[in-house]
Amino acid sequence: MYSIENKRYPCSTSLTMKYIGGKWKAVILINLIEKKRYSELRKECLLITERTLSLQLKELEADGLITRTVYTSKPPLKVDYELTEFGKTLIPLLKAIAQWGKETAGKNDKIEIL
Repeated sequence: MYSIENKRYPCSTSLTMKYIGGKWKAVILINLIEKKRYSELRKECLLITERTLSLQLKELEADGLITRTVYTSKPPLKVDYELTEFGKTLIPLLKAIAQWGKETAGKNDKIEIL
């Protein structure tokens, strides 16, 4: 059993899913393998609403997986997001998940590739 801030996780898989679970976190993280501006990230995650993206980014930052850097030296305001060292430990896992999805899509005739 694992515990973070008094919340218990019964196994290491549930602990992992605390960080990357849900519809968007893994998608956001894999898109942040390279540092991106908010606008670039928004274009990569076409189906996510701005509100959801903003909330997910805040959660990922609070979990220590990403950093947010605000540049105010010149208008307009520029905001960059990138993986922390802790977040970078997820790269092999994220790539494996993406590869599994590609292989599954190629083998499953119920999945339409758009």
